[in-house]
Amino acid sequence: MSHLLYEVENGVAYLTMNRPEVRNALSLEMREQLLRVFQELETDASVRCVVLRGHGEHFMAGGDVKSFFDFTKLTPAERRVTFINRIQANLNGLISTMRRLNKPIIASVNGAAAGAGVSLALSCDLVIASDNAFFTLAYSHIASSPDGGATYFLPRLVGTKKAMEIALLGDRFGAQDAKDIGMINRVVAADELEAQTRALAERLAKGPTKAYGNIKKLISSSLEHTLEYQLQAEAETFGDTVTADDWVEGVTAFNEKRKPVFSGR
Repeated sequence: MSHLLYEVENGVAYLTMNRPEVRNALSLEMREQLLRVFQELETDASVRCVVLRGHGEHFMAGGDVKSFFDFTKLTPAERRVTFINRIQANLNGLISTMRRLNKPIIASVNGAAAGAGVSLALSCDLVIASDNAFFTLAYSHIASSPDGGATYFLPRLVGTKKAMEIALLGDRFGAQDAKDIGMINRVVAADELEAQTRALAERLAKGPTKAYGNIKKLISSSLEHTLEYQLQAEAETFGDTVTADDWVEGVTAFNEKRKPVFSGR
């Protein structure tokens, strides 16, 4: 059975993590499949938005910790090398590819988002969660530190002190709390999650894809640069967007007082 399900509908790619029997714990196979699909999506013009979700009652309950027990028999030096290689082999590449992807990614979270599940959700551009979703950055529970970009995204979203609390204590908190501190964007009723996710994704899939890619790039890099650098980057990316067919359509539709119909080009 594939650890990742993939389908495209109305310009939206739905990536469904498919290990419901273990709350979609992140296996090596799942990581490899996610990386490969996201790399392919970089050049797939038919897809204009991506949804990442979990199969069954949960988004993702983190890494496959049960499989970690086998490594307890290795020496400390062997464990160190093994896990550095495991993380660098595809997890780091997956997160980098998701952030580089020139189209929006939505995390649709139900049930548990724990450990690497939090990292993956935060790596997406938007997060919509059901009111029964809960989050815990549970790495400290197994005496490890976070991976998957959690320590990059969390302080930028919630501030350093709150990020410290979430990472050090590993406490569980609900979707509304996550929204209140700026971790996620929307909370909806559990029975509305699929429909609300689909509506948001299809709205983005009908939008100006090239402009979205530039918006994503600008915002993602803004905290790393000076104001002067960012102003220049804005000028250059604006110049890039005006070369697109969608820009012509947007300006034309504005002048004709009608709703634009974007092609993604």
